[in-house]
Amino acid sequence: MDHISARVTGKEFAFRVVLALLCAVIFLLIAYPLYFIVIASFSDSTLVSTGKVLFFPKNISFFGYQEIFKDMRIWTGYRNTVFYTLFGTLVNMLFTLPAAYVLSRREFRARRIIMFFFVVTMFFNGGLIPTYLLIKDLQLTNTIWVFILPFSVNVFYIIIARTFFETSLPKELHEAAVMDGCSHFTFFFKVALPLSKAMVSVIALYYLVGHWNDFFTALIYIRDTKLQPLQIILRDILLSNQVFANGAGTGGDAGGYAQRYADQIKYGVIIVSTLPILVIYPFMQKYFEKGVMIGSIKG
Repeated sequence: MDHISARVTGKEFAFRVVLALLCAVIFLLIAYPLYFIVIASFSDSTLVSTGKVLFFPKNISFFGYQEIFKDMRIWTGYRNTVFYTLFGTLVNMLFTLPAAYVLSRREFRARRIIMFFFVVTMFFNGGLIPTYLLIKDLQLTNTIWVFILPFSVNVFYIIIARTFFETSLPKELHEAAVMDGCSHFTFFFKVALPLSKAMVSVIALYYLVGHWNDFFTALIYIRDTKLQPLQIILRDILLSNQVFANGAGTGGDAGGYAQRYADQIKYGVIIVSTLPILVIYPFMQKYFEKGVMIGSIKG
């Protein structure tokens, strides 16, 4: 028995070692590119391009970040993007969660018809030009509302939330609440939402990241520089530095100087645009782990 137990323990130990090594390799494949971008953003770009910067920064210089942050538009972009992200996510949740709850109630007879019309919009739309003409006729171009109102609901997230309300909230819980005189509004705010923190956090994170990364809306509908989000401003900074580098590319030393710092700015732009989301994510990770598989398995 001891011999069998030792053999089983040995197999279990070997399995754990292999699993740990596999997880370490996967972690390095994911984490190293992010780490490399960070060290490349303040390393000599010549050394980066020649493969001499692998694990530690060399010839440290923060010129790229200085060039990015000395452009005053960057602070306007941050302010606009933070507003669009927070307010837009709030509006998204105000529309998505009540709609999902209503569509999850079996006593609501029209829910299948309404859900059908919702789902149709996932497969068919008017296209870019009709959408632009509609938003222009609604006088939403060059306003903050173009980031908020036309994209206030994502049907896929409604389906996720509806499935959660259907499968994770027991029918008996609602029946008990009704017997105590609880209305649908009271049940939704005092029972359903407190029990749905994981789902709410995951959907809010998806919406938040979507708003933060959105640049196409501004590219199409915004001409006022005071309303441009961070992504558009960073894009303009990146393009202007690439033009500078290409223009000086035939100038010998001047070309090398321009290209070196253009590359630093390129990596710096990546860090500036993604760092806030990377900072927020760890605080929401515990909810993300619980809610990412919502609705996939019925209990």
